[in-house]
Amino acid sequence: MFDKLRAALQAALESATPPPDLREIAGRMQEAVIEAKAGVGAMREALDQAERELAHVRGEVETTTRRRDLASGIQDTESVEVAEKYLARQQERLAVLERKVAAQREELALAERDLAEMQTQLLDAAKNRASHEADRSRDAAWASLGAAGMDRPETDLEQELLRGRMDRAAREAAADAKLEELKKRMGKG
Repeated sequence: MFDKLRAALQAALESATPPPDLREIAGRMQEAVIEAKAGVGAMREALDQAERELAHVRGEVETTTRRRDLASGIQDTESVEVAEKYLARQQERLAVLERKVAAQREELALAERDLAEMQTQLLDAAKNRASHEADRSRDAAWASLGAAGMDRPETDLEQELLRGRMDRAAREAAADAKLEELKKRMGKG
């Protein structure tokens, strides 16, 4: 029922590059979920109506069977023949309605599973949209800094460790120099 729309949404989610406007995609997904909910609701109503019709026909079959048996009990062959013809049509209709209700139940179950999957995908898209927007914002910030002449720092682990060691050595050397100066002052006083 919603296969084309679901396939389009799945393709958008699985694409390697983020779509240009994730809000628009999420909005379309939300609309698809709303349409799916409406479709599932209509399917439930149709199933309820078919089940009521099935119950009515079952009652008709029971009534016709009882009337045929009563006519047979009083040996009214003409009424028995009419009742049997009518009963045969009702039983045929009953069989068709039973298959129809079974098919509608299966179709409703499938649509409900599809709807649940679509809702899950919508939640995932909303979560992913936030992280994609954060990535885009970060990339845009680095792009503007790059335009201003600042390069993006590398994330080389060895370089970071070396920089940390050098900073620590410089702090220790500065502390040693201050300590020596303090010792000299105290010795003069």
